[in-house]
Amino acid sequence: MDLSQEYEKKKIEIENRLLDFKKIKNNDIFYELCFCLLTPQSSGFRADYCINELKKNDFLYKNFNPKPILRKKIRFHNNKTKYLLEAKNNFKKIKNKIETTKNIRELQIWLLKNVKGLGLKEVNHLLRNIGYENLAILDRHILKNLKDHNVINTIPRSLTPKLYLEIEQKFKDFSKKVKIPMDHLDLLFWSQETGKVFK
Repeated sequence: MDLSQEYEKKKIEIENRLLDFKKIKNNDIFYELCFCLLTPQSSGFRADYCINELKKNDFLYKNFNPKPILRKKIRFHNNKTKYLLEAKNNFKKIKNKIETTKNIRELQIWLLKNVKGLGLKEVNHLLRNIGYENLAILDRHILKNLKDHNVINTIPRSLTPKLYLEIEQKFKDFSKKVKIPMDHLDLLFWSQETGKVFK
């Protein structure tokens, strides 16, 4: 099945998922931030399991160490525990910045500089998951698909900010060429790899 056919089959599900992201506000922004802090080198599904446990235990408002929840599911759980606790302490400031900054590039740079544990991919992931559009989340699933569709020649071992932005532009150009919006294409590629339109 080619990309257009696959997209038509999943288009409504993808559109509904993106609408869900636009409805996220208040405390859910915090848990999306936590999710994006947990995903580097760990499965999104495992990270989501941990987020559900943190929500059940009201992590944002209750004083406890999240490490036991992370330990069995998340790689580098010691560092990520620190990132979660720091994000929690600074969440009021982070939320205010997200809600008051109109320029997306300015917001990206601020989050990169002020939230420990977020790289460009995680910043874009967070912003997409709270309703922003046209951002590349260059994880291994997306890079593999971009290579399969000859958008990039090789999958880079690591992504410098310069290389990230170069590949993001190629992704945008490919999206225009195949006439599938970038955010839709991201979720489509992800679903092809994992079998699920997720986040």
